[in-house]
Amino acid sequence: MKRLTIRARLTLVYGGLLLLAGVVLLAVTYVLVDQRMREPLTGVRAQVVQNPFGALPGVGAADQLRILIQEAQDEAKRNALESLLTQGGVALLLISVVALGFGWLIAGRALQPLHQITGTARRIAAADAGGRGLHERIALRGPRDEVRELADTFDLMLERLDRSFDGQRRFVANASHELRTPLALNRSLLEVAMSRPGASAELRQLGETLMAVNERHERLIDGLLTLADSEQRVVDRTPVDLADIAGHLLDQVAGTPELTVRRRLAPAATAGDPVLLERLTQNLVENAVRHNLPAGGEIDVSTGTVDGRATLVVANTGPVVPGYEIETIFQPFRRLHHDRVAAPRPAPERSGARDRAGAGRGFGLGLSIVRAVAQAHGGAVHAQPREGGGLVVTVILPSLVGAVPGHLARAVPAPARG
Repeated sequence: MKRLTIRARLTLVYGGLLLLAGVVLLAVTYVLVDQRMREPLTGVRAQVVQNPFGALPGVGAADQLRILIQEAQDEAKRNALESLLTQGGVALLLISVVALGFGWLIAGRALQPLHQITGTARRIAAADAGGRGLHERIALRGPRDEVRELADTFDLMLERLDRSFDGQRRFVANASHELRTPLALNRSLLEVAMSRPGASAELRQLGETLMAVNERHERLIDGLLTLADSEQRVVDRTPVDLADIAGHLLDQVAGTPELTVRRRLAPAATAGDPVLLERLTQNLVENAVRHNLPAGGEIDVSTGTVDGRATLVVANTGPVVPGYEIETIFQPFRRLHHDRVAAPRPAPERSGARDRAGAGRGFGLGLSIVRAVAQAHGGAVHAQPREGGGLVVTVILPSLVGAVPGHLARAVPAPARG
């Protein structure tokens, strides 16, 4: 059973109190009028009994006249009380209906600050968990009452959370930048050592191994920087077509052995940062390829405009993904662990489907970056298990169809990978 809203309950309380007060007032008036009309008409009786020209011819006639007057008085009393009840009741009902209307308006006016607080909280919650919507404030105006105090406290909480999230993002970005310098220095030293004419085969092999480790760390830092940058809402937007980006990236994986690539690239014009949107698409394509190799499989990439929004759908075959694990793959440094028959891997140190990104190919940042980039552009990303195994990831972004000409939507080519 659906419960009444606070506004409806306040309206019923206002109307009920007014109706109760009206009923009490009507009852009191009824009693007072009834008591007042019970008094005998002494003046009239005196005029009937006494006559300045003499007494009436007989006592019986005077008694009959008094009886007639009393009956007329009783009839007038009944009529007056009935009119009081009927007309007063009708008036009370009409006033109660009007009072309910005014009560509804007054309750809405009184609850308007709460609606403003709820709307702000809903927008912040709908933004994402990365703290991008925490810059918004309620800034409630009006008298400093309990509701104003609640709004100010909520604003103070938002300000502290906003500072906390900004501090975390700055720390990740600064730490990643600082780590890039020693990694670049390590790469230079390894290249110099490996390029020496007298370098032995063992030294070259060791150098190649260390270069691979160094490159892996560079990719990790690059992913952290991208994740930190993409958690800021994009302000400067450029018209981009997701079909161009997807086609550019699919051309580079089309020659992968034992991999079938299907594409259905309809125009999907949107606006945003071309580099971040390319990284979003690249992560989805690479994730689809990674979960199909080395056993082979299929990738199906489609773009288009659905319900006025640009969409990108990447589906791939692969291991069965439990539905309850879908949210896990969007968390940083988390990835699903599947034992592949064609490419066996050592057992993880701890059991369970959720593992920290370790020595595998990925770091568990790919889909986290996808979600962060989509939300930074005012969009969303959803994933669901594919029937027969694999995953279907859908990205929804604001569309430019009908607002930007088609040639302008394709004016910015997909940036080159680097």
